[in-house]
Amino acid sequence: MNVKELDKAIQEIAIRRNALSKIDYNNPKYDDLEEELHDLEDSLHVKYGEYLEDVLQDVHDKYCPDTDVLFPIAYLAKTYAINDKNEFTVAASEGVFVEVDSIPGKDTKLVIVPNPLRVILNVGKDQQQIVWTAK
Repeated sequence: MNVKELDKAIQEIAIRRNALSKIDYNNPKYDDLEEELHDLEDSLHVKYGEYLEDVLQDVHDKYCPDTDVLFPIAYLAKTYAINDKNEFTVAASEGVFVEVDSIPGKDTKLVIVPNPLRVILNVGKDQQQIVWTAK
């Protein structure tokens, strides 16, 4: 598995999602951007879907075994923050809801974040824990 290519593919999706979130449905560029995004997501699923599903299954088995694993695309954030070093971060509100037995009573969500490629467990409104990092 070429993790650098996978990371780059997720970065491209993140950039398109950010661009799409900044324009209105009525913008003439919206449909083209949305089509580009869907093509990138489809390509990610075809090329890396099985690998990402295995990663997510391992994370689920360790942290949230009672929650079903979804398609990897579901774990991508709606928007990402990108700093001047091209490092990606996400808000604690991003991700797929999961039930973490060791953290009862808190909203917990899993999200895939690129550069560096990792899976983050968002806990509540202000806590984030890296639960997997690509090697």
